Amino acid sequence: MVASGLSLWLGATLLLSQLRWFARRPTVERLRPYVPIDYRVDGGPGVFSVATFRDLAAPLSQLIGGHLARLFGVTEDVGLRLRRIHSPIDAATFRLRQLVWSLVVTALGATISLIAGLGPIPAFGLVTGGALLTFLVLEQQLSMASRSWQRRVFLELPVLSEQLAMLLAAGYSLGGGLHRLAERGQGACARDLSRVMTRVTQGLDEVTALEEWAELVQVPAVDRLVAVLGLNQQATDLSTLIAEETRSVRRDVQRELMETIERRAQMVWIPVTVATLVPGVIFLAIPFFETMRLFATS
Repeated sequence: MVASGLSLWLGATLLLSQLRWFARRPTVERLRPYVPIDYRVDGGPGVFSVATFRDLAAPLSQLIGGHLARLFGVTEDVGLRLRRIHSPIDAATFRLRQLVWSLVVTALGATISLIAGLGPIPAFGLVTGGALLTFLVLEQQLSMASRSWQRRVFLELPVLSEQLAMLLAAGYSLGGGLHRLAERGQGACARDLSRVMTRVTQGLDEVTALEEWAELVQVPAVDRLVAVLGLNQQATDLSTLIAEETRSVRRDVQRELMETIERRAQMVWIPVTVATLVPGVIFLAIPFFETMRLFATS
């Protein structure tokens, strides 16, 4: 309980230290306007600040978060998922956020246990369960966002590959076609292609940058399309090959759509079956119990 209270006090102090009305300005900042420019010294973060806390807690949070994620069956790297969805934060920040929220929930659980007067075992279950649930909720949110991004890429890929085939047939180069799609598009594939073109401007060739995209997004249809685009230097009619791959991807999307429709059609019969069986059981139970009553009284 003392550790929970200490964690709550530490977290509240770190959060309030970022507010101007609460945190006192350091002496260096208050004296800086009165010191000549040649003698000014920029003050770094204090001994007890959010920056130093992050530097100390980030490696520990990454280690603990990675072990807990693998323990609950999440094997994909958190940094890979964050880069896939174009998240502005890195893996260390995400794990640190999980740690902070888990500590806050732990402190709240300990406070509720003290107020309610719970025993040691229920209190331990409430505190531990709340912290684990908070960790898993944030992990599940990231996993769902990652799967949603993969789904969006898969659904947008036929249109993207069809447009790329048209641009190549019109005389565009592979790099020029990718740049135009990245500049004019607004979907998930367009954002991914913008990152691909950024890697090209950093010195990579188009095929290598596309292979990085395929490795990051991990969609089989993207792997096949990138393999076709890798024939840019060998194939004389790349647009025809891309058009064939587009038809293949469309068939995959249509097959998956039909499977979804079939599953939903089967799910419709569940409430219908329940609604039919329950009145039938009631109507059968009434004469059955009446017959059993007559036999019992005779």
